[in-house]
Amino acid sequence: MTESYELLEPEKVAAYIDSRADLAARVDTSTLDVTEVGDGNLNLVFVCKDASGRGLVLKQALPYVRLVGPSWPFTPKRAVAEARAYEVHGRFAAEYLPEFYGFDEPRYILAMEDLTDHRVWRGALTDGERHDGAAADIGRYVARVAFHTSLFGIEAKAVKELAAAAISPELCEITEDLVLTEPFSGAERNWFQDELAAAAASLQTDELKARAGELKWAFMTRAEALIHGDLHTGSVMVRDGSTRAFDSEFTFYGPVAFDLALPWSNFIVTLARDAVLGRAEHGAWVETLFEELWDAFEAEFRSLWPGVVDPRVFNELYLERWLAQTQRDAAAFAATEAARRIVGLAHVPDLETLDVEPRAVAGRAVIETVKRLLLDRPDTAGEVRAIAREEVARG
Repeated sequence: MTESYELLEPEKVAAYIDSRADLAARVDTSTLDVTEVGDGNLNLVFVCKDASGRGLVLKQALPYVRLVGPSWPFTPKRAVAEARAYEVHGRFAAEYLPEFYGFDEPRYILAMEDLTDHRVWRGALTDGERHDGAAADIGRYVARVAFHTSLFGIEAKAVKELAAAAISPELCEITEDLVLTEPFSGAERNWFQDELAAAAASLQTDELKARAGELKWAFMTRAEALIHGDLHTGSVMVRDGSTRAFDSEFTFYGPVAFDLALPWSNFIVTLARDAVLGRAEHGAWVETLFEELWDAFEAEFRSLWPGVVDPRVFNELYLERWLAQTQRDAAAFAATEAARRIVGLAHVPDLETLDVEPRAVAGRAVIETVKRLLLDRPDTAGEVRAIAREEVARG
């Protein structure tokens, strides 16, 4: 049954802010300009600015999937998970998050910093922009969250309590189905260009299904840390000198590699776009982002390791093995996310905005990259970069 509560509308936002003293102190509601900018799949998002330029953002979870409509009821309790992520992640990586102003749980409304002076990283990459250092910032963010919310950084009992509170079956099911199952099983709601029918069918071999199964099993059972859970480039805001991760409603206790994988998957898609548009210089820069993100993650994680809570068995040799496994898993998870952007339910404008023929060329290159990442089992970020570069050039 769909949950019932009052939804925000632009003309009601000022009154809502006035009803909360903590928010009313941040903007002058008598001169407030409100714009609804929610272009995602799930939520309402209102940017609120007063005449002096002060602002804040309100985000309200809908009781259904916005992409589809009320015919697909969906729990708004995902906003509780996002509020938890901002609170917990903010203890260790506040500079990589929007400032969090509070949560109205009965109406599932989050209030946070206005970041309209930033732009969504996916759009920036799609337009051929460079934001140097953003990939490294995300690597450091993932490392801090991974260490400080895992058995490495906190006592086992605390991890178990956090993991129990963060269980999110409805949100996880979306990832389990859309990312880790349906691109490889020929699901009815998959869709793709007619020109990509053969390429889409080539993802449905027994070996690729088994590889997807391995990753789905890891995603569903490896409760390592309180990961973001949806850290693609559409969940990152960038500005020169500033990188912020947001939209963490998919947060749960899962494999750290998944948070590293989603930016990598977007880099693959951007490389394919750059190639068909002839943007060689931008493509060469994007190639560097795979290793930039991983190297920053690894360096930050190593810097935190002397504080490991239980060094009796979590020793230096264990660290080397854990990092190696995480890098391998990130490569494989990146493949599944890239696959769903070509043949799954939710596509991205990186390729959808291309003309028909270049879009098909880019889509085939991404699918060939996906297959190689899953079958060749690369060990490093550099190998992921090389495979993506080879397949994009071949396309």
